[in-house]
Amino acid sequence: MELARHIKPGDGVIFGQACAEPRTLVEALVAQRASIPGASLFMGVNWSGTVKPEHADHLRLSAYCGSGHNRALSDAGVLDIHPHPYSQLAGLIRARKIRADVVMVQVSPPNAQGEYSLGLAAEYLVPALASCRTVLGEVNDQVPWTHSEKLLRKEDFALLVESSRPPVALPYGPPGDLEKAIARHAAPFIPEGATLETGLGALPDAVLGMLGDRKRLAIHSGSLGDGAVELMERGIVLQANCGTLMGTHRLFEHARENPAVRLRSTEYTHNPRVLATIERMVAINSAVEVDLTGQVNAEVAKGSYLGAVGGALDFIRAANQSAGGVSLMLLPAARVVEKLQGPVSTPRSEAGIIVTERGAADLRGCTLRERVARMRAIAAAG
Repeated sequence: MELARHIKPGDGVIFGQACAEPRTLVEALVAQRASIPGASLFMGVNWSGTVKPEHADHLRLSAYCGSGHNRALSDAGVLDIHPHPYSQLAGLIRARKIRADVVMVQVSPPNAQGEYSLGLAAEYLVPALASCRTVLGEVNDQVPWTHSEKLLRKEDFALLVESSRPPVALPYGPPGDLEKAIARHAAPFIPEGATLETGLGALPDAVLGMLGDRKRLAIHSGSLGDGAVELMERGIVLQANCGTLMGTHRLFEHARENPAVRLRSTEYTHNPRVLATIERMVAINSAVEVDLTGQVNAEVAKGSYLGAVGGALDFIRAANQSAGGVSLMLLPAARVVEKLQGPVSTPRSEAGIIVTERGAADLRGCTLRERVARMRAIAAAG
């Protein structure tokens, strides 16, 4: 395939992130980059490692996060970071602050009506598809047809290539003793009938594993992981609205043609007006570090950009305003620090309950002096 027929020098290109990456198309793009000098790539989570530092010789690279292989790009000084909350991405794309001249998507084979599903991610791809000049599609027969907010037809694509390869997977594996201890302290704060947001990482998934005795749960989240599958199969979680699926084959197959799993645009999942209607909203997130007053750094560790502002703050604010809701921030006790080594991703004004393996510190309604005392009680001893 000759991508220069569709991508012009200087174009802005957006493609699906993480499990939704159209790897055949992205591999072709980096291989042919010399023919489209000055093109810019906006990336999300980069687990495949397809885009490497040396590709910045002809491409301009940016991302909303340093997750996965993006960290190596950032460390090499070739990745520009967009430090925006997830709720702003769609507006930035529509306003061309983040350019989407060309969108590359991995899609499922079409259904009987000729509709291609976005398969594993809708999120910011939906506004990008509404704003772009050209759509390039990779039809992967190992991608499930899912109920994605946007469906495409053959005539929507300027180019369609076929592939058969397992989507990039994120196997967290079973939680260890540390993750289980943190999850046990977090689970009591999650009420019956709660709607859950789960951030990236093993800790939110570990919390889901502690909720087998709950009833009438729902998920409204930027991402959905493997930890939700058993709860949905047992009828504990009744429905899930999410932007993207980030997990393994087990999750992908669970979502196949499953009307209880809906992939939605960020303009829905992270919309403050939508979130304001949800009662008992529980935001479950993890962090690089938290200081003694409740300030959260979710972006930088040891000078390396490896996280994101992401959607955590959007959901934390919603949980704090929700009737019966709560924000849970999870991390090992060793990461409770006197002073943050990175930026403040979530201000202390939004602090809810901080949870480590040593217990939970409820910072709601506390003075700064009270917060310090409670945080020291769950920090690493000594």
